[in-house]
Amino acid sequence: MPELTRTPAWPPAAKPESSAVVQPRGARRHHPAAARRRLRAASLTTLVALGAAGMLFPFLWMLITSLQPDGSGITAPSLLPTAVSGDGYHRLFHAVPFTRVAVNSLWLALTSTAIQLITSSMAAYAFSRLRFRGRGLVFGCYLATMMIPLQVLIVPLFAEMKTLNLVDTYVAVLAPTLASGFGVFLLRQAMDAVPRELDEAARLDGAGHLRIFTSVMLPLVRPALATFSVFAFMASWNSFLWPLVIIRSPEFMTLPLALANLQGQFSTQWNVTMAGSVLGTLPIMILYLFAQKYVVQSVAQSGLK
Repeated sequence: MPELTRTPAWPPAAKPESSAVVQPRGARRHHPAAARRRLRAASLTTLVALGAAGMLFPFLWMLITSLQPDGSGITAPSLLPTAVSGDGYHRLFHAVPFTRVAVNSLWLALTSTAIQLITSSMAAYAFSRLRFRGRGLVFGCYLATMMIPLQVLIVPLFAEMKTLNLVDTYVAVLAPTLASGFGVFLLRQAMDAVPRELDEAARLDGAGHLRIFTSVMLPLVRPALATFSVFAFMASWNSFLWPLVIIRSPEFMTLPLALANLQGQFSTQWNVTMAGSVLGTLPIMILYLFAQKYVVQSVAQSGLK
């Protein structure tokens, strides 16, 4: 039987056109949501840049003013100096014993920071790991001291130091900084985040509270310790009111007091004053640059705002 062959229809039937529109290669699709995200990111970047510029402006003015040849007539910011001179820095070391007051401030700041680290870390460990009656009440009272300004305590503190014959001494300057409510709070939050299983494992190995505190807890809260060190050092380095009240002798003078003495009653050499301010800002900047990594880690771990 002969094989039947089907003759294809002519002309061939046209294929149905696809409803999808083929875009040329390289064409970009503009989505409203993506455009809004880019606009929001650009607005946020602009806002952050303006905020950073506003914060950096005083430091820029301070640096430029310190390099002016003569700062006696400067009454407004001058970002385009006509001349640059280091005369302000040269005259600074002749106006005040800058090296001596800087050493005094550095010694007091380091000692105060070390004492606060010891007392705050030990108190934070007690509030975090020890169980005793009234722990929450004591911790709340301790935190309440953060709400009392130093100006309220000036008179009783001075009367106490006078009774103890400690006026015009370094001990009197350091006395109010022996403990810190903020340091206890910050370090306790960091220690509460450490798993308690590590304490139990250390106790199985025969470790006591002192060994757990020094070998287990402190290495794990190192970012919080570095963060608190920056805050404590900065507070002691910039302290002005309490040293002004308690210090009498020029040889015990700190850097903020020396810079305040540079301002005259009728005229002020602003280039000399700003030169001292620039040199006084350098230690804090250097400390923060070294501790920046730990500060960021502490903020990320504890959620501190």
